[in-house]
Amino acid sequence: MARTRLYRDGKLELEGFPLPEISDHLAEPGTVVWLDLCAPTAADFATITEEFGLHELAVEDARHEHQRPKLDRYGDHCFLSMYAVCAGRGGEELNVSELSVFVTANALITVRPDDRFDMDDVVVRWDNAPTLTQHGVGFLLHGLLDQVVDGHFRAVQEMDDRIEEIEEGLFDADMGASQDVQRAAFALRKNLVRLRRIVLPMREMVNTLMRRDLHFVSEQMVPYYQDVYDHVLRVSEWTESLRDMVGSIMETNLTIQGNRMNMIMKKVTSWASIVAVPTAVTGFYGQNVPYPGFGTQWGFYASTGVTIAISVALYFGFKRRDWI
Repeated sequence: MARTRLYRDGKLELEGFPLPEISDHLAEPGTVVWLDLCAPTAADFATITEEFGLHELAVEDARHEHQRPKLDRYGDHCFLSMYAVCAGRGGEELNVSELSVFVTANALITVRPDDRFDMDDVVVRWDNAPTLTQHGVGFLLHGLLDQVVDGHFRAVQEMDDRIEEIEEGLFDADMGASQDVQRAAFALRKNLVRLRRIVLPMREMVNTLMRRDLHFVSEQMVPYYQDVYDHVLRVSEWTESLRDMVGSIMETNLTIQGNRMNMIMKKVTSWASIVAVPTAVTGFYGQNVPYPGFGTQWGFYASTGVTIAISVALYFGFKRRDWI
């Protein structure tokens, strides 16, 4: 599946033209081309290599998935590898989509292994900023980066909201719910670490794109890239703080469970002490030797009174200490 767009002198002129026509359009002055390939074949990679003169190492990286986020320079073009993120179930699930991007002087090529990342949202961004289309490839790349970084921002926002929910119910949860809290906190921490690996390289990537020697970003577009860079910094710092918060939640939850276990042990021990009193008294009076009150009615009343008195005294003593 391939999508194409042609901008001429800052205006959208053509859409949906075939790939073999790209080289003809690129030869025309003032044109900028966008090509999007979803689940491309080997023939598609061969076509774009020929049409755009891409470096074989960059094409090889685009063909193989699970690349690290990076920006590589190859003479007259650049290769970017990045990841779009969508958080589900309050951040406990993290859907990651890989995205490879080739940037030339007058073309932007995006390569997606699947359709999990919706390029329609990027196209809407481009169409909503018609005054910036005159800045060519820098404008197209900015819209793409802005959409990806906004996805990172929304994901970390959902994780933050989920962490606040866990914190609010942390001290009200019973023993069964504590395991759910621990499981959710572990999932959030795992996804935050994964998101951090995606976000941190974006800082260097966006910062490098703003360098003047690349000539992809015009002076007028630098403030827009600076805004994206600021969002990247906020997301990276946010993930760091949330990771610490999740760690604190896990430790606090374990401490609460330990305290609850201590309370249960105190109550069980207190009731066992009370139960031990009648056992001890009846055991003493159950001896097969004569003792005061042996074989008499008042001896039975005396043993019963001692049992009740000591048990009541222990109960109120434990109650005063909040052991029962």
